[in-house]
Amino acid sequence: MTQTAAALSTDARAEIHRALNQSVAETAVATMLAQNFHWNVKGMAFGPLHELFQTIYEDHFTAQDDLAERIRALQGHVDAMLGTMVERSKVDEHDGHATDKEMIAAMLTAQETLAATVAGCGELAAEQGDTLTEDLCIARGQTHEKFAWMLRAHLA
Repeated sequence: MTQTAAALSTDARAEIHRALNQSVAETAVATMLAQNFHWNVKGMAFGPLHELFQTIYEDHFTAQDDLAERIRALQGHVDAMLGTMVERSKVDEHDGHATDKEMIAAMLTAQETLAATVAGCGELAAEQGDTLTEDLCIARGQTHEKFAWMLRAHLA
């Protein structure tokens, strides 16, 4: 049964908050990863990769806000401390010293990780009847899978 944010139980909201905070943390780390690679990419593919990494970090910056606002709509607290986000994230930071192919591979792994994380969050939301969070997660998952496809195409 579909429920509004206010109709969800306290326990259901808490579970969804945790999953959304995980999604925010990983999105924040992936945002900085993409920006780092945008700043540091070099080589023959500089132009298209510089642009692709910018497209990714701009998308992710907006996504962080969308996910965080959903947490707040569910009456939760956004865990927005950078150290906490990095610590809890399954997306790894990178120092930016890498070849273009290494950057692509790292960003591909980040996108696949993000797709899995938001898919899990969406499944949890669906189980609780929170279709609005589920829809947000589905849309985010589709975006991350599209970025993964684009990055994978560079490695073919």
